[in-house]
Amino acid sequence: MNQTYIVTNPWKIIEQGFNPEHITASESIFSLGNGAMGQRANFEEHYSGDSFQGSYIGGVYYPDKTRVGWWKNGYPDYFAKVLNAPNWIGIDVQIDGETLDLFSCKSVHSFYRELDMQTGVYTRTAEIELHNGAIIRLVSKRFLSMDENELGAIEYQITPINKEARVDVQPYLDGKIKNNDSNWEDPFWKTLDCSFENGTGFLMSKTHKSHFNVCTYMKAQFHIDGVVQKETATPLIKSDSCSVKFSIQLKQGKTLKTVKYGGYLVDTNHKKIHLKTQAKQLVDSACKKGFDLLKKEHSKQWQEIWKTSDIVIDGDDKAQQAIRFNIFQLNQTYTGDDARLNIGPKGFTGEKYGGSTYWDTEAYCVPFYMATKQHQVARNLLVYRYNQLDKAIENAQKLGLKNGAALYPMVTINGEECHNEWEITFEEIHRNAAIAFAIFNYERYTADLSYVPEMGLEVLIGIARFWKERVNFSEEKKQYVILGVTGPNEYENNVNNNWYTNYAAKWCLEFTHKKIREIEKNNPEDFLRIVERTKITDKETKQWLEIAEALYLPVHPNKKIYLQQDGFLDKVLKDVNHIDPKERPINQNWSWDRILRSPYIKQADVLQGFYFFNEHFSLEELEKHFDFYEPLTVHESSLSPCIHSILAAKLNRMEQAYSFYLRTSRLDLDDYNSEVHEGLHITSMAGTWMSIVEGFGGMQVKNNILSFEPRIPKHWTAYSFTINFREHTLQVTISHQEKKFELKTEGQLKIQVNGVSTSLSSVNQLTLA
Repeated sequence: MNQTYIVTNPWKIIEQGFNPEHITASESIFSLGNGAMGQRANFEEHYSGDSFQGSYIGGVYYPDKTRVGWWKNGYPDYFAKVLNAPNWIGIDVQIDGETLDLFSCKSVHSFYRELDMQTGVYTRTAEIELHNGAIIRLVSKRFLSMDENELGAIEYQITPINKEARVDVQPYLDGKIKNNDSNWEDPFWKTLDCSFENGTGFLMSKTHKSHFNVCTYMKAQFHIDGVVQKETATPLIKSDSCSVKFSIQLKQGKTLKTVKYGGYLVDTNHKKIHLKTQAKQLVDSACKKGFDLLKKEHSKQWQEIWKTSDIVIDGDDKAQQAIRFNIFQLNQTYTGDDARLNIGPKGFTGEKYGGSTYWDTEAYCVPFYMATKQHQVARNLLVYRYNQLDKAIENAQKLGLKNGAALYPMVTINGEECHNEWEITFEEIHRNAAIAFAIFNYERYTADLSYVPEMGLEVLIGIARFWKERVNFSEEKKQYVILGVTGPNEYENNVNNNWYTNYAAKWCLEFTHKKIREIEKNNPEDFLRIVERTKITDKETKQWLEIAEALYLPVHPNKKIYLQQDGFLDKVLKDVNHIDPKERPINQNWSWDRILRSPYIKQADVLQGFYFFNEHFSLEELEKHFDFYEPLTVHESSLSPCIHSILAAKLNRMEQAYSFYLRTSRLDLDDYNSEVHEGLHITSMAGTWMSIVEGFGGMQVKNNILSFEPRIPKHWTAYSFTINFREHTLQVTISHQEKKFELKTEGQLKIQVNGVSTSLSSVNQLTLA
């Protein structure tokens, strides 16, 4: 673990002291978002040091033409890049003619910044000495409104400390931006118009190829010691930027406060011709309310979010800070209001992976949103996949699969595959199973029986048809096999019969058949509509069951252990302790050929199956497989430690489970992989929540009953979490002395604790020793 510079605090992320080497990492860690837009924690004023400028708009992307050394049929034509959007937060400042710049100034006497996770407000203060002798105090606060998701607000204060100074403040909009990761250095944006109307600045722009029209807007107000300045600020308009300049001779100790409102409106939510008009209405309303009231409304939304999503840990402030940071970022990234949006691995904090949707959403994020929100939020993640079913069928057709087979993309924004590494694009097909499992998991948890007949069954049929097309019958084995795949362990490519993929395919075929029969019986009108649309037949579904029954699963010849894939035992099975620590991580120090020949596992593979399908296996089977595979696992995926933490807790190996929890929860705060400057690991943050609730809390749904097998790490005094289960709010508190279950809503809820069933009501609570 790296030594973090972030101060430990239960509710805040704090950085003290100015260190230019921390800037890009802090820009990620202190990022803000509200589900519709987000931004890295860039300084408002000019900064000439190393910085990763980043502002992003949900759903706005550019199809960056694929660039590979050797083109293969089936490659996607482009990689969907979430775009670095026009910059609305910028405020240039000059003091007696010298640019305020923390990198090039004479010295930074003090520096402090904090992200208050309880209120969603980011604050930065600094005392800066310039080369001209002026010493300035800077105080900046900002938030992206959770109450009005097209609006952000900044309160930026400048105070001369040691003498009177001329202060020039110039808030601006800048369209001269580009992504950090462009395949061809193409310009992604075209600026259409820059203008000012009654003090409001507008930058109208359009993306090339994808043709999103965006209005970036701003309005600034200037105050001296709380009094609004009536002097007219000067608008400045260029071809791809616009600004307004305010100048004043500011006495020593007096404060100039600039309040800036801004954000984005997109033609996916508004008519293009109305973008500017509606932006003006929005910013005028913001000005009338003022910064403090807007902040209060924004923070009230965060209070509501924390009521159902907070996890309280007593006795371990590092663990407490970490889980709240993860929960905070998840809620900043996705609110569930818009089924066209999803959760990119970096969220709004960076550009790596294109900011697109992976199988991470279904495997890791759906459980978090199911349990901490109303069920519609998680449902919208499934609606997203249904809306892209036709594209999934097209993706399968491009790989030569027919008859309505659907292959959901490894990476996407609009449903088209846009991942261009052959071993992933063509072979990591287990992503289909994660989507099917999410449908099963959602229905099991929420008891929402409407999604499958309305949408989900068509998705399941497309996925089942994919598996039917993708298997072939081995005459030698007299079984069906799946050849040429990459499992969750991406340190194995182009293998045959990856156990997890085969087992998940078998389950998908059986589950889809079961749901077809249920819908036929319980929802006959939906069933007829689905039959008409999909042309599904009994003959076809019977064949699925025949394939599932005869699907080959590789097994160790002596130890009754499922093998990760054919030929796994041909490897030299030395555990990870045989790797020179100087060569870790191996993906940065070994050749790919050496990695492929090694036994080392990037993340849970066979064990991913034991997590998903835990009720299919005994505790003894889990223990045997955990002991075989975990020592070979290097955990070089952010998605790995959480699964291992949950399974270790299930085995009551609490020290190991706690160690994995710390690694997953503080992955970014402690920068385990020395890559936080690229952005945060948003989807793995959901795994952190799972580590506590599903791991330590042992929560799952068994036989349609919410079940718990709670445990507590020795490092903690107590912990508690709140979940929403089928419209009931349940608070669970676990200490070393007792286990408490309290229903916060009206009615009754049947639960099971350590195998014993009981019924809770709002007038009683269950307390167990």
